[in-house]
Amino acid sequence: MRAMKKLKVLNQKGMTLIEIMIVLVIIAGLAGVLVTTVAGRLKAARIKEARILIQEVGKALELYNADCGSYPSSESGLQALVEDPGDCPNWGPDPYLKKIPKDPWQGDLTYEKDGGDYILMSYGSDGNEGGTGDAKDISSDDL
Repeated sequence: MRAMKKLKVLNQKGMTLIEIMIVLVIIAGLAGVLVTTVAGRLKAARIKEARILIQEVGKALELYNADCGSYPSSESGLQALVEDPGDCPNWGPDPYLKKIPKDPWQGDLTYEKDGGDYILMSYGSDGNEGGTGDAKDISSDDL
């Protein structure tokens, strides 16, 4: 009878603390790899979104140029796409943009009229001119 009890204790199923810790370490490692991958793709997606935004605002500027004969002045800026600047007889009746969009990092787009052309720019994730990686400026000249 004693031998049966001893045998029963040895055959009990279950996980030891070491086995549970090994499983947790494996799960933590997989989660770490997943987080780095997702974070890298999120940065790339925001850069791509900024490029698309600059292209879309550029299309509105082209429509403005077609109607008004020139791009808005640097002083009027992108506001000329939302409200009639007063110096364009063919403006409207609907605005070229409903509102001035923000870049994916919630920063303002920078607009400058450069002679007969324009430069439209997002300062990237750091919001400052210059930078590298995902903080690099994205300009209409680069598209």
